[in-house]
Amino acid sequence: MARYLIHSIKELIGIEEDNKLLLRGKEMAHVKSLTNAWLLTEADKIADYGSIADPRFKELRSQIPENFQVDARDRLVLPAFCDSHTHLVYPASRELEYVDKINGLSYEEIARRGGGILNSARRMQEISEDQLFEEALPRLDEIRAMGTAAVEIKSGYGLTTESELKMLRVIRRLKQESELTIKANFLGAHAVPLEYRGRQSEYVDMVINEMIPQVAAEELADYVDVFCDKGFFTVEDTDRILNAGMKYGLRAKIHANELDYSGGIQVGVKYNALSVDHLEYTGDEEIAALLGSETMPTILPGAAFFLNMPYAPARKMIDAGLPVAMASDFNPGSSPSGNMQLILSMASILYRLTPEEGLNACTINGAYAMNLSEETGSISIGKQANLILTKPMDNLAYMPYYYGINKVEKTMIKGKF
Repeated sequence: MARYLIHSIKELIGIEEDNKLLLRGKEMAHVKSLTNAWLLTEADKIADYGSIADPRFKELRSQIPENFQVDARDRLVLPAFCDSHTHLVYPASRELEYVDKINGLSYEEIARRGGGILNSARRMQEISEDQLFEEALPRLDEIRAMGTAAVEIKSGYGLTTESELKMLRVIRRLKQESELTIKANFLGAHAVPLEYRGRQSEYVDMVINEMIPQVAAEELADYVDVFCDKGFFTVEDTDRILNAGMKYGLRAKIHANELDYSGGIQVGVKYNALSVDHLEYTGDEEIAALLGSETMPTILPGAAFFLNMPYAPARKMIDAGLPVAMASDFNPGSSPSGNMQLILSMASILYRLTPEEGLNACTINGAYAMNLSEETGSISIGKQANLILTKPMDNLAYMPYYYGINKVEKTMIKGKF
């Protein structure tokens, strides 16, 4: 059983000793830390931690071989990132649409003429499962190098039963191949295919009566998701799909209120959704619906930045007492980056979160949004040893401040660097 001793840590940040699964409101402004610290891992778990003034440290130094000791002098150790919203299994990039955006076309205009999600759906039908898998693996390596240890991956670029199942089977293969913790989300209701325009209810029927039963029969998904928004799926469509998913044991997650006040947040709360995501259009009614619920509001800064959309009122939400998670929305059309360090910077620059609030949004609250906060997302004895060892820096504020480069020296996932 491998044991690592990380010692001489300038600051060990993100300690959670109260068994909290998420942090709400004012709690998000605080992170517990320990300076001049050490941390011990055993197998894939955090076994212990403390100050190097602790007599146990001297004993551990003598017991553990030098090649299993890591000198973290001048460096921070943080919980690894938990990215609860990605679409990183996709068939091709969409940089030509990027040029369309530069030339002034909106997200909805591109979608109406068959671009966007429908563009990826056409290509998804042509690509083989093996090629799709081989192209996704490097993206997992990329996000791991940036400090991500847990990630949710959605389907939704298939929009036919065969292609949706293909995507989910690839995600299952990634779970088996990668050391990252991966959650799979069935998003057959991502867009209405062109051939179903004017017959949207028939497509919803197919999602409910054909796709969901087959996804459940093969145990391919952890969650069911719907793009409940202006120009996409209605509250009524969403209600039907989530109800069908619930009958098959698939907990709800929602794309909501990215393009307008859609009612998506309220229907998500109604079905005890694990998270409602995007939230650019969130007002007092939506905040009231979320207060007291078990649903994690999840903001996707990369998409709002890339599409030049309004920013979700994160500050107002936290001040009202809500928890907030932040995720990358890594996808080829509206957020072509899985860099959670950049999301951490955006949390402060665009949304006015303190570095502490941003870290909690990207770690423990992101873990909650994947139902993983009992396993990861904080420095807690018994949790998975999913850790970031930073490059030399003085304090946590440097992480969001010095944006644009990789500030992670090593990522430990399940006890392995």
